[in-house]
Amino acid sequence: MERNKKPADRIKEGQVTYEMYAAMPDDGRRYEIIDGVMEAMSPGPTTSHQTVSRDLFVLLQSCRSDYIILYAPLDVILSEKDVLQPDLLMVYRSRSAIVTQRAVEGPPDLVVEIVSPGSRRRDKGIKMKTYAKFGVPEYWLVDSQTRTLEQFLLVDDGVYAFGHLFEEEDTVISDKLPCVSFILGDIFREIPS
Repeated sequence: MERNKKPADRIKEGQVTYEMYAAMPDDGRRYEIIDGVMEAMSPGPTTSHQTVSRDLFVLLQSCRSDYIILYAPLDVILSEKDVLQPDLLMVYRSRSAIVTQRAVEGPPDLVVEIVSPGSRRRDKGIKMKTYAKFGVPEYWLVDSQTRTLEQFLLVDDGVYAFGHLFEEEDTVISDKLPCVSFILGDIFREIPS
């Protein structure tokens, strides 16, 4: 748990499992569980966040023949005590068995988090460590304020290495995801400067 999390953000004391979380009544809020600690996510995303998410989802459609592409809200169950909701994800079709009726049950091939001022520390800290721990091969942090995409690649079990910083005029590519190729600035077109 992050040290700066307020106690009110913690929903349940003690260890929480996916089954406990799934049995909760729907209160309209979104939650994540990391290492058995369940926390409420930030209020609903901003229009900038949603615009970037939509446009990135559209650009990734060039990968549809090889990958299943999904977006939030959707649970990614990495373990009974680690359940996250990334903004976008891709799962190679040969691994489609992890995409079940209830969730994605295992590590996707790509996870994308679109950062907001209140989520940067969490996205680049505990969530990044959790995705690496469970073997997500590639992790992207997209920032609409700086108009950048930070790419992280899994190099050893549980460790990411910084891959590349893509800026607005750069073409985003990935050795692990050969179908990916787009100009980063295209996802920021409708975001005011």
